[in-house]
Amino acid sequence: MQPAEVVQRAAERGVKVLALTDHDGLSGLPEARGAAEASGIRLVDGVEVSVSWRGHTIHVVGLAIDPHHEVLVAGLLANRGGRNGRAERIAAQLEKAGIPGTLKGASAYVTNPDLVSRAHFARHLVDSGHVKNTQVAFDRYLGEGKPGYVEHEWASLGEAVRWIAAAGGLAVLAHPGRYKLDDTGRGALLGEFRDVGGTGVEVVTGSHTPDQYGYWAKRSIEYGLLASVGSDFHGPRESYRDLGDLPPLPSGCTPIWQRL
Repeated sequence: MQPAEVVQRAAERGVKVLALTDHDGLSGLPEARGAAEASGIRLVDGVEVSVSWRGHTIHVVGLAIDPHHEVLVAGLLANRGGRNGRAERIAAQLEKAGIPGTLKGASAYVTNPDLVSRAHFARHLVDSGHVKNTQVAFDRYLGEGKPGYVEHEWASLGEAVRWIAAAGGLAVLAHPGRYKLDDTGRGALLGEFRDVGGTGVEVVTGSHTPDQYGYWAKRSIEYGLLASVGSDFHGPRESYRDLGDLPPLPSGCTPIWQRL
């Protein structure tokens, strides 16, 4: 979906405040802002930074950023620099697995060719009939250890938080329940994130089950992090929850929007 379409869908579903957080890019914000002004939605300028941490790819959301700040812009440009090569390697791996033409297919879903991600490959695999939904695409082809998985070295956790902070934003650890970590690993991630200047953690998100809301609420309090809500909405056919569908935060959390 285009940024204006996301905003329009949010407005139709009763959303009052929306953050647009594209992966490692800011180009959708002007279009989203124009649509938000027309729809009466408060738009929070955001970004989602890809991070490499102890062999895992982690995502850090930046909220209320200055999208023109030179430190953030330069950092994201450096992070995007590896996306083209990674996309080409993913396509080559998928071709070896018997699925040709995936780079062209995935590229059809983005306006910026530097921002082709695994999500775009997943969408192409669905629309071309190779899998029934994007979750299956990751489970069968794109997840760690699968034929189309290509490891890539992204920004460090400290770099991502510093870029966001330099641009006046709040750094939030995105959908922590998705990462394949045990309790010790989760604690290590939360502690390091807090120590490098992280502000919040997504507690209620489309990527979490209802049972996980309470778990991450407790961890946010334990580590002194503010609690965030994020739909992780990418489109009606590739998201766990639609815009406006998420429940409120569990009691005891301090909402991050008190700082916005």
